[in-house]
Amino acid sequence: MSYSEDNLTQQTLSDYLSDELGWESVFAYNTEVLGTEGTLGRLSEHEVVLVRYLGEALIKLNPGLPDEAYQSAVRQLSEALGFQSITQVNRDKYALIRDGITVSYHEDGEIKKQRLRVFDFDTPVNNHFLCVRELWVRGSVHRRRPDLIGFVNGLPLLFVECKRPDKNLRRAYDENISDYRDTIPHIFYFNAFLMLANGIEAKIGSITAQFEHFSDWKRLAENEPGVVQMETLVKGTCNKANFLDIFENFILFDDSVGQTVKIVARNHQYLGVNAAFEAVKDRETREGKLGVFWHTQGSGKSYSMALFAKKVRRKLGGDFTFLVLTDRQDLDNQIYKTFAGVGLSDNDKDPCRAESGAALKDLLSQHKAFVFALVQKFNQEITKGGEYSGRSNIIVMTDEAHRTQYGTLAKNMRDALPNASFIGFTGTPLFSSDEITRRVFGGYVSTYDFQRAIKDKATLPLYYDARGDKLSITSEGLNEKLAEAIAEAEIDDADVAAKLENELKKEYHVVTAQARLEHIAQDFVKHYATNWETGKAMYVAIDKITAVRMFDLIKEGWLAYANELEREFNKARDDQDLLIRKRQVEWMRETEMAVIVSDEQGEIERFKKWGLDILPHRKLMKEGFLFDGGNRLDVDTAFKREEHPFRIVIVCAMWLTGFDVPSLSTLYLDKPLQAHTLMQAIARANRVKEGKNNGLIVDYCGILKNLRKALATFAGHTGEEVGGDDGTDPLHPEEELIKELAEAVQIIDDQLSSNGFKLGDLIKANGFAKNKALVDAKEAINVDDESRKRFEISARAVFSKYKACLTFKGVETYRAEYEAINFIYKTLEEDRQKADTSEIIQKLNAIVSEVVNVDADLNSDDKIFDISKINFKLLHKEFEKSEHKNSDVQNIKDVIEKRLYKMLAENPLRTDFQERYDEIVADYNKEKDKNTIESTFEALMRLASEMTEEEYRHAEEGLENEQQLAVFDMLRKPDLTKADIKKIKTMSAELLGELRNYLKSVQDAFAKQSTSDGFRQKIYDFLYDDITGLPVNTYTEEDIYLLTGELYQYFKNNKSLQILVSN
Repeated sequence: MSYSEDNLTQQTLSDYLSDELGWESVFAYNTEVLGTEGTLGRLSEHEVVLVRYLGEALIKLNPGLPDEAYQSAVRQLSEALGFQSITQVNRDKYALIRDGITVSYHEDGEIKKQRLRVFDFDTPVNNHFLCVRELWVRGSVHRRRPDLIGFVNGLPLLFVECKRPDKNLRRAYDENISDYRDTIPHIFYFNAFLMLANGIEAKIGSITAQFEHFSDWKRLAENEPGVVQMETLVKGTCNKANFLDIFENFILFDDSVGQTVKIVARNHQYLGVNAAFEAVKDRETREGKLGVFWHTQGSGKSYSMALFAKKVRRKLGGDFTFLVLTDRQDLDNQIYKTFAGVGLSDNDKDPCRAESGAALKDLLSQHKAFVFALVQKFNQEITKGGEYSGRSNIIVMTDEAHRTQYGTLAKNMRDALPNASFIGFTGTPLFSSDEITRRVFGGYVSTYDFQRAIKDKATLPLYYDARGDKLSITSEGLNEKLAEAIAEAEIDDADVAAKLENELKKEYHVVTAQARLEHIAQDFVKHYATNWETGKAMYVAIDKITAVRMFDLIKEGWLAYANELEREFNKARDDQDLLIRKRQVEWMRETEMAVIVSDEQGEIERFKKWGLDILPHRKLMKEGFLFDGGNRLDVDTAFKREEHPFRIVIVCAMWLTGFDVPSLSTLYLDKPLQAHTLMQAIARANRVKEGKNNGLIVDYCGILKNLRKALATFAGHTGEEVGGDDGTDPLHPEEELIKELAEAVQIIDDQLSSNGFKLGDLIKANGFAKNKALVDAKEAINVDDESRKRFEISARAVFSKYKACLTFKGVETYRAEYEAINFIYKTLEEDRQKADTSEIIQKLNAIVSEVVNVDADLNSDDKIFDISKINFKLLHKEFEKSEHKNSDVQNIKDVIEKRLYKMLAENPLRTDFQERYDEIVADYNKEKDKNTIESTFEALMRLASEMTEEEYRHAEEGLENEQQLAVFDMLRKPDLTKADIKKIKTMSAELLGELRNYLKSVQDAFAKQSTSDGFRQKIYDFLYDDITGLPVNTYTEEDIYLLTGELYQYFKNNKSLQILVSN
């Protein structure tokens, strides 16, 4: 057995799917026979739907219908509108194949309609599962060979990208997935999820997911410890029953963030929702207590609620009503937005949000699918006969259940809905004092704790910085009192200030003293401005008054510090340092900040007593930010958008729960909190985002004791006992962050050293020696594709960890290494962007004019190099003299990749150039000796030379442009006579003329099915015509049909060509 990717990962996965999970398996690489009776029944490599298996499934699952019905279903599944994105097509196809295809057909002289099932979800083995390895798929321009595609009833639902066990999964994503999206997008039209695998590890994600959002699948049952194994993931997701369950019930499309995002459930969501689903089936035995669903903050609890409701209604009957309860208006808005975003509710079209108890009672009587309300709507005692509803198919889903069930509201709710079932969703565990919560909901139905979420990378680690201790402004005893008072006050009233002033007057005035707040504001400004590249910031004040006071202090300090930094530009060490300083000040000047606090009666007068004006803040909260065009963006959306300059928000209670902002990296806490509220607050900073290393909690008020106490419960305790120290502490001290940075730098140093270069040489060098050291560094990195990619990944890790340490004294130790790595990284990026073939040749030596043919313009200093006239013998000698052969090879590779993309876009039949390039690169990556490098460079230059000749071939063929050549190449067959070739050349020009006229007469021809079909028919009629068409004796009707499809796909998928032809 060889140690190739094919055997170690591909074949292992294929064998497992076949031998263990019952899938059929086919190895298609260069063995597939096209045609209806061929290997898979495909007529061409463009096809991604296996019509043979799809047709068989439709007949099997929907017997007794005329062929017209099945053909209609196949046609609907095969069509996609040209203007739609991959995500939009995927969404449309998902609804179609999950819910069934409505077809029309003639029977007994009548037109009948029927919905056809595509899958048998109830009996998974009644479906056809097929995995195909290395299937050639042709796009409009390129031809690609994915590692493994999983077909269910002929539809490509699974896409797997494989790497060898020694390769990082990130490589699979970075190098291949984005390319497949661009080159063969139609392979993803039906995709359920993607899998990245290297034989040991594996991750799954959706077609819209960034790599950071691909997730492990560590457990087959919730109580298992969890292992990162490819086998566990494959068994958990590709078992036939699980695969169809995930496809049917665990996929969402969310429009709430301004663009469509496809959500595929994570492992913990799949297990948790199914546990809750089983509880619903057993609700009578449970007496309506479905349990507490504790999944820690940041692990997707809102999506879990939506998935749970969606599955119950789909699998147990559509007459269930879900009453979604929260205890605050902002939380109600957020959970409603989530449900509306995934298409489960729309209050505008079908009112579902209760504004009063009476409205709630009315909505429940209407058998709505979803009703949203505040738990405070149950503020009236329910008398006999006054129940809101006696239905037994109402499920009450309460968000943050530990808060909303205190006092008499829980009893009123149970009395109002005597036969309902109750499930509590919470991001925090039940503490020993949560007895009422247990009585309402029962015990845990699913748990996913803080530690497990970090280990699974569902959330990021949190780092803790006790800056209050460093500034000597904390008092542990005082904060303990305040924390207890705040917790009690917020149960009933969000306006904490008045209660605190009355009950803890002395302590309150200590923490809100002007001198203390000024001290904190100055520290905040310098701390966050130093961390300016890490993300957004949230400052939590003790109450609303203090929030506005802090806004004024921070605003004043922010402007002053920006001016101070600007005055210090003359202290920059060099041009690079000066550029960084200028960017920092520019960032500070464009940064927006705002106060977000709840509205209340009489607030204008209350703020005036403190000399404060709440009106401008309230106006911004209500109206949002103004764009240049006069449009406005609400503050919630602005803060969630990473690119928006609203980067500093000051709050006291709002946005501390249920408000997810992945780009929020630092939480500044100056409000004594405890238990649930404390953990909900700090969890604002632990959301996953690309390039984000961790969340940072800056503590000004000394909450470490409360934090450790809460963490003891959050780290996996059941809540029966609180306190003590079990050694579990997810908060990382400064020393650990610095240690992680040191390790990241060492990885790069070791990598460079293994290829003969020391990072210290670049750091110490000056002048010409520094330039030479940079060249040597790039040589060490450009040994091969693997080496370069490994450096880029490692460098990005250094960047994120360095930014996380910017405010720590120890970071200065690694500043020189960071700057050197950053310098190399940026130089490599610049090389890739500006690489040009002629420039590379010129760099080899002064005698380049002897190596290539040079046409000189007497009026210009520039020389034009015709690389098709390269003297390869002389070029080889020059390359032997080069001191940076690795970099020369990488640069010419970058150039050829750019040119290949352009050439294949113009003519999709040029895949032989792509295949030759892939072979050269593959051979290069196998060996690293001097001869291989030299032969690779020569092979690449020869390929570049031939590509240049190809770019002028249309003129040699007597054609006017590349478009005519592309059509000619597609129509041409082997062994044509001279007369046939001449006719086809004439046809190519005439066909383009016909299509140009059609595109001019029809606006956006591919936007509608009728005009798109008309375009296809235009091609077919032209090719079939006795006068204008293809030679009758040489081309069959099947040839014309296939050529029509290829030409249609070529035009449909090439937007720039459509514009060019229509002009």
